[in-house]
Amino acid sequence: QVQLVESGGGLVQAGGSLRLPCAASGRTSSSYGMGWFRQGPGKEREFVAAINWNGGRTIYVDSVKGRFTISRDNAKNTVYLQMNSLKPEDTAIYYCAATSFRLAPRTKPNEYGHWGQGTQVTVSS
Repeated sequence: QVQLVESGGGLVQAGGSLRLPCAASGRTSSSYGMGWFRQGPGKEREFVAAINWNGGRTIYVDSVKGRFTISRDNAKNTVYLQMNSLKPEDTAIYYCAATSFRLAPRTKPNEYGHWGQGTQVTVSS
């Protein structure tokens, strides 16, 4: 089992940056592929970014490509989502998730068995 705790959310102006860490405890994070999802007001949860077990492969939703970067530090059991050039439409609760599919990044919520509690990101115009 792995427990996930996100942090780093907050209020930022459009064009600003935030970095969201996701700390894993319990089973080591290198046993899992990791992903970030978000859920905006009145919207369904959507995929944002994912990374495989060693950080060698990543994948992003088109709307964040070139602005967001997912990375991981297995020595610290932490995954990060660096968000630059933020837009009001990025406003959402951001969730970190872990999947037992380690080799290739996964994009579907039902492929992830472990979830954090979420952290709110609000981007003002």
